[in-house]
Amino acid sequence: MPLVSDDPAWWPTIDASIVASYFIVAASVGVWYDWALTLAQEIELIWRQRWSLMTTLYLCLRYVGLVYAVISILSQVPTIPLTDTSCYAFFIAINWITFISTGILGVIMIVRLYAMYERSRKVLIPLVVTFLALSIVNGTIAGSVTKNSSAVVLVLSGSYVCSPSFNGNGVLLVDITWIIGIAWEVVALCLAVWIAVKHICELRRSSPGGGILGDCFMVMIKTHVAYFTGFVAVSCFQIGYLSPTLSTNPYSLETQVYLGFSQIFTLVQMVVLGPRLILSVREFNATLKADPDAGTATSSVAFNKRVHITTGSGV
Repeated sequence: MPLVSDDPAWWPTIDASIVASYFIVAASVGVWYDWALTLAQEIELIWRQRWSLMTTLYLCLRYVGLVYAVISILSQVPTIPLTDTSCYAFFIAINWITFISTGILGVIMIVRLYAMYERSRKVLIPLVVTFLALSIVNGTIAGSVTKNSSAVVLVLSGSYVCSPSFNGNGVLLVDITWIIGIAWEVVALCLAVWIAVKHICELRRSSPGGGILGDCFMVMIKTHVAYFTGFVAVSCFQIGYLSPTLSTNPYSLETQVYLGFSQIFTLVQMVVLGPRLILSVREFNATLKADPDAGTATSSVAFNKRVHITTGSGV
């Protein structure tokens, strides 16, 4: 049952909630604006191409992330009426969308590395086994958080504040998933950088400039590093919430501003940087197809089953 109060002692909480909502709305509008800017590119490079695993992953990640943005607004803007049930439902939805998005991004990383290592099963099998093990751990933690959490709505002087709570070590369990995620992303980044540097060096020795394959690897590494940076920023914000200064006073202005920046990085990483891991490669491939000089290449490296990136003959 919602807690209703007009006590002036709650005014600092109301002010902090309003400030936090500014961050949420700004981040959500930003990612929807980014979607609008890239919609024409998405239609050309995703919707009009043959459907494949990467097409499905892109669309799931992109649009699940946009749903996440909408839910964030509905659950955290104090002028939108809430009930305890809707507050809890939004909290659980955000929890599981984060889990699903993390899984999709993990599959995308595996496919990218599989392509970069020339479809080597020696790389694929350890990656898949590790990813499945980590996914089971993260899924168990997400289920535990769902089972041992609750939510109540605070109606404070007409403002609605959704207040989820954990029974036990819920916050610590969530942070464990982020620590696991950092470890996975570090491994993926190291593998990507190592093989990219190796191929680029080999190509530059055989042909100045590295050729088309070198350009392809540079595109993949740039987007990978950008995504990795965003993921580390989000993880650091999540882990930093364990600080007693923040966790003991969740409704303070400082905590709400901190969580607001965390939401901005989360949405950018999920809805902007994640889909660009696929979109950038398809854009590169489309550029090659539009360039008549690219037709002199004699081999290709497949990023997915349907779209191929034409490369030089040094592969």
